[in-house]
Amino acid sequence: MQASAIGVRLDSIDVEKPPMPAAARGGFGSIVSQAPSTTKPCIALTARAMALVPEDPRILQIAFLGVLLAAGAYLRDFSLHPQQIALTFAAAIGTQRLLDRLMRKGATSLRSATITALSLTLLLRADNLWALPVAAVLAIASKFAIRLRGKHLFNPANFGVAIALLVLPGTWISAGQWGNDIALAGWLVVLGATVASRARRADISWLFLVFYLGALAARVAWLGQHWAVWTHQLQSGALLLFAFFMISDPMTTPSHARGRAAHAALVAAIAYAWGFGLFRTNAVLWALFVAAPMVAVWDALWPAPRFEWTSPHAGFNGQGGINGIDDIHKSGGPSQDRRQSQIADVGARRSDGRDVGVVAAG
Repeated sequence: MQASAIGVRLDSIDVEKPPMPAAARGGFGSIVSQAPSTTKPCIALTARAMALVPEDPRILQIAFLGVLLAAGAYLRDFSLHPQQIALTFAAAIGTQRLLDRLMRKGATSLRSATITALSLTLLLRADNLWALPVAAVLAIASKFAIRLRGKHLFNPANFGVAIALLVLPGTWISAGQWGNDIALAGWLVVLGATVASRARRADISWLFLVFYLGALAARVAWLGQHWAVWTHQLQSGALLLFAFFMISDPMTTPSHARGRAAHAALVAAIAYAWGFGLFRTNAVLWALFVAAPMVAVWDALWPAPRFEWTSPHAGFNGQGGINGIDDIHKSGGPSQDRRQSQIADVGARRSDGRDVGVVAAG
């Protein structure tokens, strides 16, 4: 008998259906939503790790250079006496503090002076106790005495090493003390790239290596040498230290990215000519010393706000400097009004009471 015959419609009968599985109700998304999430713990762990990294990359640089000095002195016999290390640090820090008071700059950070002392003890060698401290005094004094367009002209450690080699007896650089160990080279690249990236000056480090190692590769190909020669040069600890811890100093590099690219090419060219044209040693150190006055030229050709290590009301974004407007001229340069508006924006932020530290390194 049909249901319609007795006046009953099937759709009027409330039939209890069995519950549907969760997968059938919500599809694949329901299964994923019920699964334990591992993304949030990973993000939280990463955030905690990043919070432990100091905002000022000079702290990282001090830590990395300190580890290199301790490991090198212990494992590679740097011919460095503890008295030389102590006197060098005392001379650098004491000179920084004395000149700060004479120039009435108030109590400033001693991190840069510490980096200079570490760099000198890593690079310079002497057969006496007084040469390294004298080099440290000259290096720190150069920041105050030799200035151009509001910036100190020379990298302090580079200046101290160069003057020591020129005028102080019994001094030398032992570039071979680092050897050509691939593991050491890898660590230097990782640590150096970390510091340079935090300082927003990694571009000049990588560009210098591209230009200089490219020139070496062209020479190897031209002379028909085995490529093992080039890879041996690539693993030079002294070269990598220079690239990531000296030429990348944000206080003595051009402010604009174009200027940094030009400076990297110039230093690489001078270093190549010095080493393979004049057949002199310590080519990259002398190249940076000779090319230092050109920084003012690059800054004049491509103006950009000058880098500052600390500014209590300055923000930080992709390029460092005051309020992160280091490379605002990439597309031909803003007008003077736009530049003033950006500076005014910094002043407006000061009134908000926000206190954001500038991140930089080198």
